[in-house]
Amino acid sequence: MDPYKVLVVDDSAFMRKIISDLISDHPHFVVAGTAKNGAEALEQVKSLSPDLVTMDVEMPVMNGLEALSRIMAERPTPVVMLSSRTSEGAMETICALERGAVDFVQKPSGSISLDLYKVKEQLLHKLEVAVKAKVGGHRAMRKAAPKIGLSATEQPGGRKSDPHPASRRSFRHLVAIGTSTGGPRALQAVLTRLPEHFPAPLLVVQHMPPKFTKSLADRLNQFSQIQVREASDNEELLAGVAYIAPGGWHMTVQERDGYRIRLSDAAPRAGHRPSVDVLFESILPLRKLKRHIVLMTGMGSDGAQGMKKLKDDGAETCIAESEDSCIVFGMPRAAIALRCVDVVLPVEDIAAKLVQVTAEPGRA
Repeated sequence: MDPYKVLVVDDSAFMRKIISDLISDHPHFVVAGTAKNGAEALEQVKSLSPDLVTMDVEMPVMNGLEALSRIMAERPTPVVMLSSRTSEGAMETICALERGAVDFVQKPSGSISLDLYKVKEQLLHKLEVAVKAKVGGHRAMRKAAPKIGLSATEQPGGRKSDPHPASRRSFRHLVAIGTSTGGPRALQAVLTRLPEHFPAPLLVVQHMPPKFTKSLADRLNQFSQIQVREASDNEELLAGVAYIAPGGWHMTVQERDGYRIRLSDAAPRAGHRPSVDVLFESILPLRKLKRHIVLMTGMGSDGAQGMKKLKDDGAETCIAESEDSCIVFGMPRAAIALRCVDVVLPVEDIAAKLVQVTAEPGRA
């Protein structure tokens, strides 16, 4: 087969050369062109019709975020961002993922990384995944997510009620969600559709490095009626709060003086830390709760075996995101193949299903 055409976008001529050389080492990719800013990138996308774009964020004339938005609107093409390791760079990357970037790679050091070769294998792997990903058809993000149970005057990200009243410590349901590539957009589609007084805690594993999970949680919290935060060790679970596992740490739950989060830096599971399977397996003993399990877009099979164990153990609901709305259908596909999924739903319908299955009889 012909190699996939890649457009390399970076304002540094040195970085364009380094990135191009790394990509050219792969037999399935050829660098079809380069651009030094977002405006040039738009023109190159139109003239070259690349299969894939690598995009820096900070550039003159038109930055990477604006260029990404224009590409997704005018000529949807898989984009992998090159991100800095700073907190600001992490938030910009989260914004890029919201706008349609498939994935990102961290530059090892600064905007001009002489040691980019350190992430060569990661970059090439993510390009292999991204070039086969679906872009431009993520229906859930075409318009603002409707909020279930909210009046028309309530605005996303507005003032939220105190997350610590005693009523939030008493719950009968628990939701656990696993996701990877494409996950930030999928999580936004789900969490922004949940009402403020959702009657269960939500535990989320998103495959992502340190710093980025904090930025993801902060960003989701801005747009959600529920509370969204990066999880802390020994933190008590509360209804109406979503806890995102910190990058680099496994997250589990223990029943001790209520239900509490435990974080561990134990060895990665199948290459992942945090691991969805580790989270799912930790809630196997929590049989006093009605457990609702969700697997969404992502490469590989993390979480499928854990969902199967929970299904066999009597979990109340097992949900997989449908292929139609997944950026990458790997993780949901693996669970469906194990015959442990109760319902397959497009991402925009998952929140409504969670509201339905956690509703107590006699309550609106």
